[in-house]
Amino acid sequence: MNVMAEKPYQIIVGLEVHVQLLTQTKLFCGCKTTFGMPPNSQVCPVCLGMPGTLPVMNRKAFELAMRAALALNCQIASFTKWDRKNYYYPDLPKNYQISQYDLPFSHDGWLEINAAADPKKEYVPKRIGIIRAHLEEDAGKSIHDESGRGGDTKVDLNRTGTPLVEIVSQPDIRSPEEAKAYLEELRLMLRELGVSDCEMQEGSLRCDANVNIHIHQADGTHHATPLVEVKNLNSFGSVARAIAYEAERQYAEYQKDPINFRFGRILKTTAGWNDAKGETIVQRHKESAADYRYFPEPDLVPVTVEQQQVAEAITAMGELPSAQRTRLQQDPYSLSAYDAQVLTSWGRKLVAYYEDVANISNDPKATCNWICNEVVATLKEKELAIDQFPIEAPRLAGLVSEVKASGLKREKARDVYQRMLSTTTEAPEIMKELGYVVIADPEQLRPLIRAAIDANPKAAEDFKAGKEKAADRIKGLVMKETKGMANAEVLSQILLEELAK
Repeated sequence: MNVMAEKPYQIIVGLEVHVQLLTQTKLFCGCKTTFGMPPNSQVCPVCLGMPGTLPVMNRKAFELAMRAALALNCQIASFTKWDRKNYYYPDLPKNYQISQYDLPFSHDGWLEINAAADPKKEYVPKRIGIIRAHLEEDAGKSIHDESGRGGDTKVDLNRTGTPLVEIVSQPDIRSPEEAKAYLEELRLMLRELGVSDCEMQEGSLRCDANVNIHIHQADGTHHATPLVEVKNLNSFGSVARAIAYEAERQYAEYQKDPINFRFGRILKTTAGWNDAKGETIVQRHKESAADYRYFPEPDLVPVTVEQQQVAEAITAMGELPSAQRTRLQQDPYSLSAYDAQVLTSWGRKLVAYYEDVANISNDPKATCNWICNEVVATLKEKELAIDQFPIEAPRLAGLVSEVKASGLKREKARDVYQRMLSTTTEAPEIMKELGYVVIADPEQLRPLIRAAIDANPKAAEDFKAGKEKAADRIKGLVMKETKGMANAEVLSQILLEELAK
């Protein structure tokens, strides 16, 4: 998947993903987490850090975070505590953030992605290590006047205290494409588990990319550039573009001043991503853990986790997308890795619908084609969920079976499908209404074939002389005569029999 392989350097990327948990209230108070409410309308003395207030942990948030960590194959700590991360910013009213530092609730996991150069053709598994997944509260949001007229910055504290799980990957990602594949797999999994809706445009999934490059040397060693943390990434496409740009920028800077880069005289920095200009902008030197002056949160008791809780969480997760893809590639479905990926990317409910249709029609591949091409297109066009789709599984299975049995051409089969979307009529009846009755009886086709041969003796002679494509001219005559309703397979068989006489 590494399209940068021809470059004289290797991209090294680790991702920090902040995911808002699907709770109704904040992490340490009872304020709502509803998106889109008026500014500063979902706040209270606790999340505003007023004197004398005390936080109380949201149990649902911890359960959702543990579910995510288990799906990421992380180790769950039996004992974990809360810490204060101290820093000043206008949208952080307490001047500290309640997070987890040295004892996170989970650590040492992995997420498998498809690292193939062409995911449509093959599946190349690659595990991206997970350093830790920990809980923390969100800060507020600063709204800057970007008109250039010198307006004020406003602060909306509705997000303050919203529960987040921060997922920190190992620097195992080697290309922009792998970063995008990682994020897509992570989003799919978290949505299916009910952990988060992962809507980037609403801020419920945010990503920072830690990027540097290893520059190959003639002696087989490499020089590593300092780490740059790229922020303000608002889409998976932006993440990929920012990584590619930042790698090129670092290489250009290295070429200007290799000595300072080589001996570590360039400091780690934070950069913003300007999506409109397609470039990163270095902003400031990156803080270290010491700068945040972490210390244990005195107002919250530590959390202990029993093995029974872990076992119950694993049971409640159900089948993960990765396991689902593997199962769809085995009997009785035997789908390709790409087909299984497309189906699972639409979620568990679509996969369940597929399985119902495939089991009734007894044609897994044809069913997959219909769902991936036609059904998914309809869902997108009409903005429907699969449980709102108007064609129930038995009816679609009837269409799949009828098309296979009759040999109805794809274009006409689509006409039947479109009619089924707006009616409750079954496929065979619609085919009759539209005049799409396929002629598959050999005794009906034989006289038509003989007449076509008599009308085109030159094609018959060419075929007997070894020019097999000459038969297509005769097939065309029969199809024209039957208005395209001859079963192509039966037609070919009878035509060969007649030409052999």
